[in-house]
Amino acid sequence: MMKEELETTNRPDNTAFTQQRLPAWQPMLSAGIVIPGFVLIGLAFIGIGVALFITSQNITVLEKDYTGVETTSDCYKCSNPSDKNCTCKLEFSLSNLFEGPVFFYYGLSNYFQSQRSYGASKDEYQLSGDLDYFKTPISACSPYQYDANQNPIVPCGSLANSMFNDTFKLYQIVNGTKKLVPFDGKGIAWWTDYNIKYRNPSVTPLKNAFNGTVKPSFWSKPAYELDTSDPSNNGFVNQDFLVWMRRAALPDFRKLYRRITEGDYARGLPAGNYSLEIAYNYPVLSFGGRKKVVFSNVSWMGGKNQFLGIAYLVVGSLCVVMSMVMLIVYAKFKFPEDD
Repeated sequence: MMKEELETTNRPDNTAFTQQRLPAWQPMLSAGIVIPGFVLIGLAFIGIGVALFITSQNITVLEKDYTGVETTSDCYKCSNPSDKNCTCKLEFSLSNLFEGPVFFYYGLSNYFQSQRSYGASKDEYQLSGDLDYFKTPISACSPYQYDANQNPIVPCGSLANSMFNDTFKLYQIVNGTKKLVPFDGKGIAWWTDYNIKYRNPSVTPLKNAFNGTVKPSFWSKPAYELDTSDPSNNGFVNQDFLVWMRRAALPDFRKLYRRITEGDYARGLPAGNYSLEIAYNYPVLSFGGRKKVVFSNVSWMGGKNQFLGIAYLVVGSLCVVMSMVMLIVYAKFKFPEDD
């Protein structure tokens, strides 16, 4: 008796939805539908692929390696890690206008930011502005949790400690004189990073929040002095710091350093001679890495990416080929009921 009452209680309502009596539609796929469908999809993919490929071809990219491996490179003198405060020059010429807006990147090779323990070596609570974790960083930051005197490191961890610290100044050579090309470093990081994910402590001045802590060993200055020209661009919301903290998936990557969008260079870099002055600080030769700078403009589809256009072309071509194969098979082996 109790079993029957329990079954009645658990029984779904007698509705079309709960009893699965809703009307349904199931397509009856036939050769007359599938073959034209494959052709249309293939032509659409080919059209998109052609548009993407042509657009990508029209994007200008200029890459220059400045690792200093070659003895003919001016940066060769800076490749020795024991040389501090070394600067070198990278000179190049443009024969035509490099249309803007121009994006300036730094690139690293053979650098595995996606390595699991390296990526986990940071304190999310500390980076969100929680002062309790300024004094007691989490153990995941080890061996960059405390210094030799047991002072807490802020920001802690391998990821923050290895922040890229080469700096660049670009000059246009006009009649033998150097004209500084202005860089724009605002908004180069993700909006969610500097508005949501990373936060500075609610302490004024910001320097007081770091009392009793030390900077990462690889850094030349503490987090609250990363940008002396803009007080709002310091601490954990510094744009360069945020760009570095967003890890790359592949070992060869580039990260946005600055934009060139102001003054006489709003339309781009005019044809002429240029000199890039580099403060060479970041060592890469110890792990077989390379360093480069990249100048690039963008289009409606983003940066230069030939793979996307080629992928659309390949898939579209396969669809058209498959439609031809199915048409031949259908014409030769069609079943009597399809007549």
